[in-house]
Parts: sequence; structure tokens; C-alpha cells
Amino acid sequence: MAAGTAPNGVSLELNTLEPRGQNCAVNMVFGTGDDAYQSFKLDLVFFGTDGAIRKRLAVDAAPLRARKTSVKAFEISGLACDAIGSVLVNDVLDCRTEAGAVADCIDRVETKSRLPVALMR
Repeated sequence: MAAGTAPNGVSLELNTLEPRGQNCAVNMVFGTGDDAYQSFKLDLVFFGTDGAIRKRLAVDAAPLRARKTSVKAFEISGLACDAIGSVLVNDVLDCRTEAGAVADCIDRVETKSRLPVALMR
């Protein structure tokens, strides 16, 4: 199991934000417990430094192997990194393990951030 991850949970860490012109590259670190995920689609909401919603994005981080730490990267077009004040994991839109669909998958998610930008659920 990845360090700090509950047996059936997923840890999600906001690790870095890398400016790419008017866009922002987001690097997130995922840690899994005993379950492997064939689908793990997140509904992410990005708030500005003023607290207003700036972007909403669906990101599929799967596949996620069991007891493994993984880095997933994606780019947010039209949003500069320095304009991001916080990120909300609003929901898990699709969550499937080898055993099938998982109800209330958001309850499995633990969040943290290495940045001054908060990651919350």
C-alpha cells in the first residue's frame, strides 16, 4: 500500500503547478491502497485567488494500480497557475475497481497539497 493510504482509499496530492504561457500544467500524485482502479474520473473545480470559480474540469486518472504511487499530469487551458487559489475535488464521476463500480467513491479520497494552493474535497 502507498504510504499514508487507507486499505481501500486513494490519496491525492497537488504536487506542482507549472506555468505554460496562459495555461497551467498540473501534476498530481496518487497513492492507492489494496484496490486497483480501471476508472477514476474526477470532477475538479479551480477557484481563483479571489474565491470565484475559474474552471471546471473532468480528469480520468485511471488506470491506478493497487499499492502504487503514480503521477498524473494534465493541462488547464486559459488559466494561469498564479490565478489558482484552491482546487476542489467536487466529486468522483466514475469509479471502478476490478470488482466493479464503487458507490460513494469520493469517501475514499484523501487530499493534501504541497503548495500554498489548497486541495480539498
